[in-house]
Amino acid sequence: MQAITSENFKPYGRILPLDLTEFVDCISKRAAVPAGQVSYEPSVAEFEHLPVFGELSRHVFGDMPVELGHCSGWNHKLNGLEYHRSSEIDMAATDLILLVGRQQDIDWQTFTYDTAKVEGFLVPAGTAVELYATTLHFAPCSVGDREFRMGVALPRGTNEPLDFLPDRSGEDRLLLNKNKWLLAHKESGLEKDGAWIGLTGENLSV
Repeated sequence: MQAITSENFKPYGRILPLDLTEFVDCISKRAAVPAGQVSYEPSVAEFEHLPVFGELSRHVFGDMPVELGHCSGWNHKLNGLEYHRSSEIDMAATDLILLVGRQQDIDWQTFTYDTAKVEGFLVPAGTAVELYATTLHFAPCSVGDREFRMGVALPRGTNEPLDFLPDRSGEDRLLLNKNKWLLAHKESGLEKDGAWIGLTGENLSV
């Protein structure tokens, strides 16, 4: 496991100088996610009333419409890797682990990715990181036997249901939701949700 301050993280993203004090306090008051589950909400009204939401909208995303939600729960597996057409801002309210890869390493002939190329980084509580659009990522992993909690900021509408049915040819076979392309591992169980099984190698665990 590598530190988020490592030189090795530079191809994937950067640390942002955001004050997460109020956000961490706000998300810490939410009910715990049931053991063994992961919860994702793309937009949470109480988060979007915090001052940090204005910082994200005006300065991080350049006055674009954005959403601020969260990904929280219990996880120790890779299971999948997704990407967007924009950066994603991850705001760690607890210590957590990000498993990441590079979109450049996808085999675009077979639409597969070898999990041996994945790297892991420890993100300390109170840290905000920008993941570049070319960075493959998915739900964080827990540190030890503790629930992780992470804010997620993206262009508004990301991860909502599509308004059309992709024909499952070319890159569209990876398109699962709005602005969300996903490669899943065969052990993840995500195929039942329409995910493309595109990860080869071990379903990494931490």
